[in-house]
Amino acid sequence: EAQLVESGGGMVQPGGTLRLSCSGSGFVFRRYDMVWIRQAPGKGPEWVSGMDTTGTIPFYADSVKGRFTISRDNAKNIMYLEMNSLKPEDTARYYCARGRSPTDVPARGDWGQGTQVTVSS
Repeated sequence: EAQLVESGGGMVQPGGTLRLSCSGSGFVFRRYDMVWIRQAPGKGPEWVSGMDTTGTIPFYADSVKGRFTISRDNAKNIMYLEMNSLKPEDTARYYCARGRSPTDVPARGDWGQGTQVTVSS
């Protein structure tokens, strides 16, 4: 059974940094495009970033471009999201998922359990 586990969330002040991790198991990690999705309370899911299977082609939402960096280590079955210059509007629960493409938002049942990011002074 495919499983995705996110970690690394927390509470930071505006301008701070966090690094999220997504560990995959139960499937051949290197064969899937992977994405990060976030959802704030009362809002719909927002695609944040994605990466192709090779880990060489990143994609970013305009809202995070220049501040977030996605990466993956296929040897370790892990994907990362380095988040810099965090803003209060980045506050959300962050999920990783296997995407049909690096810009895909898959069905909710295909996401991990998520990790909470709160940006507040």
